[in-house]
Amino acid sequence: MLLMLVSLLCCVPAAKACLQCDRKIRLLHEDFILSASTVDNQIELKKICDHAYVTYKETSQERKGVIDPTTLYRASTLYQSEFNSFLKTPHPGSVTFEAIQIMEKGRKILEKHLDTFIRDGLCPNKCGILKRRVMDCFSCRYRIYICPSPSGQQDCSEYPVLAEEGGQALLNCFLPWHRLLLGKTEYHYSWAPGEPGAKKLNESDFSALVVTDDSSVVLNQLHVDEQGTYRCSLQNRNGIVFYRATFLLTVAPVPDQTHRPVITLPPLPHGDDQSPFQPTEALLVPVIAMVTALSLAASVGITAVLGLVISQMRAAGELHRRGKEGKAKQNTV
Repeated sequence: MLLMLVSLLCCVPAAKACLQCDRKIRLLHEDFILSASTVDNQIELKKICDHAYVTYKETSQERKGVIDPTTLYRASTLYQSEFNSFLKTPHPGSVTFEAIQIMEKGRKILEKHLDTFIRDGLCPNKCGILKRRVMDCFSCRYRIYICPSPSGQQDCSEYPVLAEEGGQALLNCFLPWHRLLLGKTEYHYSWAPGEPGAKKLNESDFSALVVTDDSSVVLNQLHVDEQGTYRCSLQNRNGIVFYRATFLLTVAPVPDQTHRPVITLPPLPHGDDQSPFQPTEALLVPVIAMVTALSLAASVGITAVLGLVISQMRAAGELHRRGKEGKAKQNTV
């Protein structure tokens, strides 16, 4: 019976289903089976594991049968944590019932993660074609999975873009699911001149602009004649188009600068003797003579006043001196 059990463990289960694609999970189950105290218990646990693999396979088949590495890592890590907690818990009675429960918990973990992956992660492209690499849950090998365009076409989005003359415009056709595309891809930009939407365009109306690994381009120092319909195509080296976006660029001309006129006063008429502001020679000469005479008179008057004040101060000083000398003679007598 021991040889039979060893031979069973050495055979890889045929019903692999996503969770068992992780080698750590398979080894965890094998160690759990061999940890049983008797051969009969080991055989019983082996049957439980095999039945769990069947339920895992059914769960995977109902959900496309594929998984990505990130989802597999999350599901296997959570299940491994739950299983290790189960192993650390003492089981005084029969371990078979607890084994069935922990295996069923693994199926629910797988179901939950696959539901989230299929709904949100497998085909996130709302338009365009996604060709990506996923893991087959039954062979545990990677294969190509194609997500067709839900709308049935590669022309996905149309964006109006408004810019001013002399300014710039940013054209960006990146979407997050572009990172999932398998193989080398490039962004091809082209444009058709003319007013956007004025007429229906054909393929021959577009001229190539640039081929780049970047998803966006910047148009600088725009002119009015650079407006038009710009197109971005995401494609591989073989020319297969996965996604296409259109940008309707309108360039508004800068309005003309209007300057305020400089207001100038009209010149005075010649020969207007009545204007007090007219600088004539006949008026300037008497004014200058009058100002000069007044200046001289003021200077003479100021000089005379200063001379009189000085004479009075000297006379007062002389009287004061004589008074002191008279007092001094009386005191001597």
